[in-house]
Amino acid sequence: MPMSGSAKTMAVCTVGGLVAVTAYTVTLGSNGWLWFGWVVVALLTAGVLATRA
Repeated sequence: MPMSGSAKTMAVCTVGGLVAVTAYTVTLGSNGWLWFGWVVVALLTAGVLATRA
């Protein structure tokens, strides 16, 4: 399944966001709003990828 440029960029940003939120959690402690935001972005990315298929 080839991804368009915008879908690929969104997927890369989602993975980068996961790394950033995980690093924040490890160093400074958990923040529920960061995880909630990441889940929302991940769901949006999944929706974009599903509509491109």
